Parts: sequence; C-alpha cells; structure tokens
Amino acid sequence: MGRLWDKYTGTRYPDSGIAPLPTMELREALLAINGQDVPFRIRYAFPKEKADLVAEWRVMKPASGSGVSRRQVELRLKIRMRFVPLQREVRTLDEQVQVTWVGDPPKLAVSRESGSGPAPRVAREWTFEKGPDGRRRKVETFRFDSRDMKDPLRNLVLEAGWTWRGVVYRF
Repeated sequence: MGRLWDKYTGTRYPDSGIAPLPTMELREALLAINGQDVPFRIRYAFPKEKADLVAEWRVMKPASGSGVSRRQVELRLKIRMRFVPLQREVRTLDEQVQVTWVGDPPKLAVSRESGSGPAPRVAREWTFEKGPDGRRRKVETFRFDSRDMKDPLRNLVLEAGWTWRGVVYRF
C-alpha cells in the first residue's frame, strides 16, 4: 500500500547519499526561485494557511465574446509547503480554483470550482488560422500546466536531500 499511496500523493524521495540541507537553507533556496524567470511567486505563508511557504500562480485565459456576453476564466494554483525538519520532508498540499467572470468590466463570478489534493492541471486552447501555404492549421493560443510550477519546486527539494510528500487532506 505504501508505494501505491506514494504514487497517488506524488511523494518523491531524494537519492541516497545526498546530505540534507538545513531547514533555513532550503527555505532560502525555494524563495530564491522568485528571482528567476518563473510565472509564479513563492512567499511566506499567512498564519491561517498553516504552512511555511506558499507558491501561487494566477493565470487569466483569453477572454471570449464582448460586452455583456464577455467571459473570462481565471485559473489559480496554490501549493502550500510545510517543513518537517525531524523527518527531513516537505509536506505539500495542492489547491486549484477556477473562476468564470462575465461582463465588461468583469465583475460577476458566474461559476467557481475548487479542489485540493495532488492533481496535475492542464488547460489548453487552440484556434484555426490560415497558414503560409493557405491551408487551415491549428494554433495553440493558451497553455497552462501545473507541472511547470511543481517540478522546479519538487526538484529543488529533492536535490536538497529532503522528501517531497504530497498530502491529500488539509494540514
């Protein structure tokens, strides 16, 4: 059951022989990701979030329609990270929220979906346009993949000699 549960929660273990970094060095290394060319930000958690660090990514899909019928979808992904120094592991909880806004300017939320737990989120949109040869072709106009945020965080934690443990339930 252990390996199956680890696969479900996205738990990964560091390679053997890696000396674990101290907690403060790992925290500073994760915060240093902000300075690089990344579309998300990492910050200290608020007390009500019951975590040490939070990585957030907010993306607005391209709007469709105009005037009153204008619709725009906002995707938010949040990874809450809590350090457990005695076990040298970072416990993580993924939270996803999708909100659909209507109108111009967008003020009214007509639908909202949310969930938590380890689940990759991928959203893509395409349009058809005329290519250089005159034929219709499919062109990607929007792309969002939660792994673009999760992979750098997880890889840094593993390289620091810590375990990345996904949590299904709230901290």
